[in-house]
Amino acid sequence: QVQLVESGGGLVQPGGSLRLSCTASRTIFSIYAMGWYRQAPGKQRELVVSITTGGDTNYADSVKGRFTGSRDNAKNTVYLQMNSLKPEDTAVYYCNARAIGRDYWGQGTQVTVSS
Repeated sequence: QVQLVESGGGLVQPGGSLRLSCTASRTIFSIYAMGWYRQAPGKQRELVVSITTGGDTNYADSVKGRFTGSRDNAKNTVYLQMNSLKPEDTAVYYCNARAIGRDYWGQGTQVTVSS
């Protein structure tokens, strides 16, 4: 069962931009936060941004000022606008939804920043 569907990854040059989108199934109840994680080869999965239903947003220090996370609660959708991309941002990006009882994860989308 696919319950989080994400899109928007790709190859971009340093300094470029990408926008990721993720929509949670309406069958998921009691979501209290949505956001994005990423995992580079040989690295642990790390938080990029988390957004609560109330609109509070937390960013990783490495992306502050460059990435903007947003939510449309009515659509159960979270976005990640990524600007001024750096090679260090290269990773698989995973959408996340935190609900009562468990977390849900998207399939992952590859973001590659290279000249």
